[in-house]
Amino acid sequence: MSNEMTDKEQVIFDLICKNPYISQQELAEAVGLSRPSVANIISKLTKKGYIVGRAYIVNGSQQIICIGGANLDRKLQVKNKALLGTSNPISSSQSVGGVARNISENLGRLGMDVTLLTACGADSDWSFIEEASSLYMNLDQVTKFNGMSTGSYTAVLDNDGELLIALADMEVYETITPELLIKQETLLSLARCIVADLNCPKDTLQYLTYFAQKHERPLVLIPVSSPKMNRLPDDLNGVTWLIANRDESETYFDCEIANQDEWENVVEKWLSLGISNVVVTNGKNGAMIGNRQEGILHIPAVEIQEVVDVTGAGDAFSAAAIFSWLEGKNLKEIAQAGTVNAAKTLQSAFTVRQDLTAAQLYKDMEELS
Repeated sequence: MSNEMTDKEQVIFDLICKNPYISQQELAEAVGLSRPSVANIISKLTKKGYIVGRAYIVNGSQQIICIGGANLDRKLQVKNKALLGTSNPISSSQSVGGVARNISENLGRLGMDVTLLTACGADSDWSFIEEASSLYMNLDQVTKFNGMSTGSYTAVLDNDGELLIALADMEVYETITPELLIKQETLLSLARCIVADLNCPKDTLQYLTYFAQKHERPLVLIPVSSPKMNRLPDDLNGVTWLIANRDESETYFDCEIANQDEWENVVEKWLSLGISNVVVTNGKNGAMIGNRQEGILHIPAVEIQEVVDVTGAGDAFSAAAIFSWLEGKNLKEIAQAGTVNAAKTLQSAFTVRQDLTAAQLYKDMEELS
């Protein structure tokens, strides 16, 4: 990275020199950029040595802190019939993923101020993730561990595109311990809300539920997969939101959701555990959302003619729901925002759709809801 300032960096630097206590929001308004863009420029000025420490004041209560996975996703497709025990010609591609990271990028594109807390290796995989992510979220609090690999998910597909085997290396997330988060207590205690995925160890999630109640911070829990449902905290009292899918809910309650009544009953079961707001999504059948004040509502999915790629649709739902809730919307609008953003993501080749902004989401909701 060149140590010379770009024109935008110079403008931001001059404003900070005039007023070291200026907020990122004030900087954003002064230069006509989004707050995440300003945060990224300030991060670069710090790395280049023009800003030492945090002389300016950042309104921490505006930050959404996302904690959990940031993966490199690899897709390997065998060109001919797959043969074991020998070399197979393949085509390959890679992209960034991870539930917490995907949600962070969605929220960043929606204009929210997001900080990602995760763990990674000091390797080229992390450099790839960092380059793709830094425009949309603050990565200053990511912890690097020498000798460990950045989280990765590798899917091996046959020549028809069907999954042969998937390989997940998520060991690095076991280092996201309560001790690691205790070092971030000031940041967490000022958060607008905390979003954590179930890549985090169980004791970390239990610590977060305790912390969120103690500091009266909203906490959103996002499951990652059915096998990780056993990581949910034993006590869910005080959790502000849980956004799960049907399979994850069936696994947790050891039940089957075969009809509308059973689906609604599972939302009721989640609420009875002390969670304030619950969503249980169910693919093309839509979403069931509920709380004690507004009851339980069913929101149908948006009909799609052609699915381009299913990757990231669940994270798109979660991010748009969180965004709409923070914007003060009611349950129906929150679920509609989630279903619309998920539908648009299903029609995109990207894990996070490239045209996403707050204005575009509202426009999509008017067209599709």
